Amino acid sequence: MANILAVLATAHVVQAIIIGGVLAYLTANLIMNAVFKANSTTVNGWSTTLKCGQPGNGILLRAACAKILPAVNVVEEAAYWTTTIDSAGRALNGRHAYLLHFPAGQLPPNHAFWSLTLTDVAGFMVSNPIDRHSLGDRSGLTPNADGSIDLYIQSTAPAGPESNWLPAPSGRFKLTLRAYLPGAEILDGRYNLPPVNRVD
Repeated sequence: MANILAVLATAHVVQAIIIGGVLAYLTANLIMNAVFKANSTTVNGWSTTLKCGQPGNGILLRAACAKILPAVNVVEEAAYWTTTIDSAGRALNGRHAYLLHFPAGQLPPNHAFWSLTLTDVAGFMVSNPIDRHSLGDRSGLTPNADGSIDLYIQSTAPAGPESNWLPAPSGRFKLTLRAYLPGAEILDGRYNLPPVNRVD
């Protein structure tokens, strides 16, 4: 009988350890998400932070940056924006067509290059018929007559130039724009990305 009671007592301890570990994991994720959000700026649906990778960041901010933007560079090396919503606050979904319009002279200022990448909401690349996962200043984008650039984000080929098409999956997705060696307008917070507009 004593052996049975000892096993039952041990089982409760193991269960308590497992439950405690799960609760600690969930709490840590909630805290990291809150810390990241508190150190982020959102404009036109795009969220960014200029604080990741900086010396002197506290452990919570370092952990939050590592969770949300793994292997992130300091902002002087690269700036990152992410969005999962369109200009009206609706979730991005491949059942719809979207347009990202950069007015003439308003592409992300940088001293290296910029790129726009499409992934699923977990951050994984999604297969598509033309095997294209990003667009950027090295993609041979076709400008409009006024010098502006339209990027078409949709599941089927657009009526506009296919060189400006970023194929979307059938479901929800996330966009990440990166500017490498960002210009002063990014570093001091004056530059904002245009909204992602649903066009259907």
